[in-house]
Amino acid sequence: MKQAFNPYLPSWEYVPDGEPHVFGGRVYIYGSHDRFGGTTYCMEPYVCWSAPVDDLSDWTYHGVIYTGEGDALNDTGKRLMFAPDVAKYGGKYYLFYGLDSSIAISVAVSNRPEGPYTFYGNVHHRDGQILGLREGDAQQFDPGIFVDDDGEIYLYSGFSTTPEVAKRIRRKMGDKADSLNVSTWGNWVVRLEPDMLTLKSEPVRLLPGVSNSAGTGFEGHEFFEASSMRKFNGTYYAVYSSVQGHELCYAMSDHPDRGFVYGGVLHSNGNLGISDEPLYYYANNHGSLVEINGSYYVFGHRHTHYSQYQRQGVAERLTMRADGTFAQAEMTSCGLNGKPLAGTGEYPAYIACVLQSGSGACKADRSIDRAVHPAVTQDETKEACITNLMDGAVAGFKYFDLRGLTRVGVTVKAKEAAVLSVRTEPDGADIAEISIEPCRDWTEFSAAADAADGKAALYFIYHGKGALSFREFTLN
Repeated sequence: MKQAFNPYLPSWEYVPDGEPHVFGGRVYIYGSHDRFGGTTYCMEPYVCWSAPVDDLSDWTYHGVIYTGEGDALNDTGKRLMFAPDVAKYGGKYYLFYGLDSSIAISVAVSNRPEGPYTFYGNVHHRDGQILGLREGDAQQFDPGIFVDDDGEIYLYSGFSTTPEVAKRIRRKMGDKADSLNVSTWGNWVVRLEPDMLTLKSEPVRLLPGVSNSAGTGFEGHEFFEASSMRKFNGTYYAVYSSVQGHELCYAMSDHPDRGFVYGGVLHSNGNLGISDEPLYYYANNHGSLVEINGSYYVFGHRHTHYSQYQRQGVAERLTMRADGTFAQAEMTSCGLNGKPLAGTGEYPAYIACVLQSGSGACKADRSIDRAVHPAVTQDETKEACITNLMDGAVAGFKYFDLRGLTRVGVTVKAKEAAVLSVRTEPDGADIAEISIEPCRDWTEFSAAADAADGKAALYFIYHGKGALSFREFTLN
């Protein structure tokens, strides 16, 4: 059996907003689809990947499962498809999604979880009018679909933000901003008829946003977007992206449509909450929970290539406490592996879960200075690497089962002679010091290593002038 890494899909794949579902002994991932080098979110059609529940390292690519063809709301034929979700009902699989207009919810259907899916219809009121287009309707965004044990079907949707972001949206939209009904922003739930399209109940507000969170327990972690629902051991878990952006949070209730109380943070793509300072470049996050063979996992995404538009799926194992709450998952390189990685062998550098310049990490937006900060990227052959490590930059990997480590090697490109310090703690003593010579092509350098046996992280710290590209490392 191979080892599982983060990101869990191949280095050239960009599937964020992951919704994991187990169907027939396999876990399927449905998400948005970013394009490497893309200029906005979700520029590619939906694809699907799956893995057997007994081997979360063995992912199978099922190809393009849906292009949006036939959706009447796709008036230009070129609209982007945002974060989807899938549910099984009556022997069929229904894919719920929204277009970049973010005003309504569309549905596609298939006889198989891996598709292909064909357009089925739009979620609508009982009179046939599309939900989101009637005056007073809430904004429909990031749908989450959930079928309860009793067969009732619940659809979750919505968008909410801070007053500051609302002002920026209004400035950007100009005259079009008059169509925004900010009073309807928030997280909403409706029940659907068995046709999976018709409203069975009127929308009800579920989780608070910033405007109505006072005294609720959600303060500082209010609903932003990314509605998702799960049920474990009779308890309902509403998973969502908070106004912090980088974090996935959850709320708990005994009911699927009311009574939710704030539970905590599940995952931060900057590792904030576990660390006081960001350990990786952070921005929006979106994902959900899944139970696999008695263990719980959170799926989210990370950011690459100096951008929010090339996001990759990551996953971490969770600890459920006796009261049903979850401890926040730490960002790691081993993720779905379920245990530390072997302390021997070759490892790709792109699985770094710590990536910082000499002055730290920051938000993955236009504030990133490409002349200073490193990033995960890929070349024209889709070969992934870390680029632009400069003096003081850190690439960190968690965790390894180190036993009898005697040598560490790295494969790099370097403009200048330099040194890579290898440590098990960022500010600890060197366990190896690798001298690097200038090289235009990928070249391996190594040095003797001495580390204590046991579970440990590895940090590679660059010392020198110029910049370094880092493709892989070897532990012997």
